[in-house]
Amino acid sequence: MQFVPASPRNRPIDAALEVPDVSDGSLVPHVRRRQRDGGGVMTTVETNGVTLGVEHFGDRAAPLVLLAGGTTMLSWPDALCEALAHGGRHVVRYDLRDSGASTTVDPEAPAYTLRDLAADAAALARELDDRPAHLAGIGVGGMVAQVAALDHPDAFSALTLVGTRPVAPGPVDDDLPDHEPATMGRLFSRAMPDWSDRAAVAEFAAEGAEILGDDPVAARATAERRWDRTPGTEPGVQLANHLGMVFAKLDCTPRWRERLSELAIPTLVVHGRRDPFFPLGNGEALAREIPGARLLVLERAATAIPDAAAGEVAAAMLALSAHRPSR
Repeated sequence: MQFVPASPRNRPIDAALEVPDVSDGSLVPHVRRRQRDGGGVMTTVETNGVTLGVEHFGDRAAPLVLLAGGTTMLSWPDALCEALAHGGRHVVRYDLRDSGASTTVDPEAPAYTLRDLAADAAALARELDDRPAHLAGIGVGGMVAQVAALDHPDAFSALTLVGTRPVAPGPVDDDLPDHEPATMGRLFSRAMPDWSDRAAVAEFAAEGAEILGDDPVAARATAERRWDRTPGTEPGVQLANHLGMVFAKLDCTPRWRERLSELAIPTLVVHGRRDPFFPLGNGEALAREIPGARLLVLERAATAIPDAAAGEVAAAMLALSAHRPSR
């Protein structure tokens, strides 16, 4: 059964959008609908055989920065998207399959692979701009971004990897730090919330953020927005949106870590010093193994990009993609 995104409830509406030049119906081909959430323009785009929920910030004629959600687009803070747009970029953040406004079929048994998600990123980049895009991935979206850049090198001109690691979900390589056991014990020993109760889901997210070392107030607000745009309250669908559990069921083979040396585009690795989920050693490994990669350590961050660090991260990303090769 395919779920159709429900009508948004309690969605914040920005009556004074700062991106008027992306609000005319000619934004991208195959747009099915437009909404506003935060400071951008919401659309859905059909590409690679699926529908992807996307949000646009900035001038559509500017160089494209494509932000792969981890798993929903709301993993990327509004402050970062707005800073990149103000820096002269067309910023597009999007939901992976089985999350947000993107195609949702059966998160309990996904019929696609990590390679399909990587192909989605490449197809979306080409759909939005005829020039290579700066691709960024956060968390599990960072895994998608690594594979996309390796498998579709012509689609991307730069790569940013935030809070991720060079191997798939599951057993970690011996030289990489695994999830911090005590933190994971606290995080996953909690009872699941009533997914039909918006307040309970938001409180669950806030508690999880506090355990991980992230801002619980920001996490609660983001969870409320995520709940509002999730297609229904069925537990499997909500898990895919709020916890990204669908990744535990994906076929993520073959390995790609041994191919990282093939990457020939400017790369930025961003990692929180206090990240207990993918500890810093994972980001350090990525920076070592990707030729010429720069490592930016956010000293006060855990798994999320705090608004206070958005300017620093945006500046590093803008510097990385300042000079784009043409196709």
